[in-house]
Amino acid sequence: MLGLDGGSGSIDIFGNCVAARHAFTMARVIFHHLVDWLKACVGDLCNRKLFMAGFLNRDDMGICGQEVDTEIGHQLKNMWKFPGGLSEPGEDIGDTAVREVFEETGIKSEFRSLLSIRQQHTDPRAFGKSDMYIICRLKPHSFTINFCQHECLRCEWMDLNDLVKTENTTPITSRVARLLLYGYREGFDKIDFTVEELPAVYTGLFYKLYHKELPDNYRTMTGMD
Repeated sequence: MLGLDGGSGSIDIFGNCVAARHAFTMARVIFHHLVDWLKACVGDLCNRKLFMAGFLNRDDMGICGQEVDTEIGHQLKNMWKFPGGLSEPGEDIGDTAVREVFEETGIKSEFRSLLSIRQQHTDPRAFGKSDMYIICRLKPHSFTINFCQHECLRCEWMDLNDLVKTENTTPITSRVARLLLYGYREGFDKIDFTVEELPAVYTGLFYKLYHKELPDNYRTMTGMD
């Protein structure tokens, strides 16, 4: 039976067959769940995935979470890591770091600089994509932790000296902790990559350029002075 459903304008292809209606509804729900799962697990079909992490800079302290059952190589360990997650399409690096840090720790922050980029290929968890892991330095606007218990066992402010010494972390977290300790002691200008928005070659479009701070006299120079 084919007709109109109650004057709403929608076409009813099943008529009064309740079982068929129910089967169709369930199939549609399962389909939407499958699409959401594919988006979460695989993402779009580009050849890269971007993962942002944020270090919250509070004097010589930083915030770290102990991730639940992180698979490192062939072992399952609960490792200390910087909070972070995958970037959404069209989302800036700093915005991703701020959003993910808030979702995992409950702390509001603002982007200050880019600290490091790890590029990796053939990661078995990356679904055949190249993988870029970008760590940002953030300035916290709140300090009370309310962490996501689905993703972390613990989350706490850690002294950089302790983070440098701990063995219960990943090599990249350990290296960046040393980088941050150097920046805290010698000045973050030694390690920060700042960002500036510049006009693109296409009218009305802009891009963001990350680099070490450029002195004013080099910004304005017109030739070899």
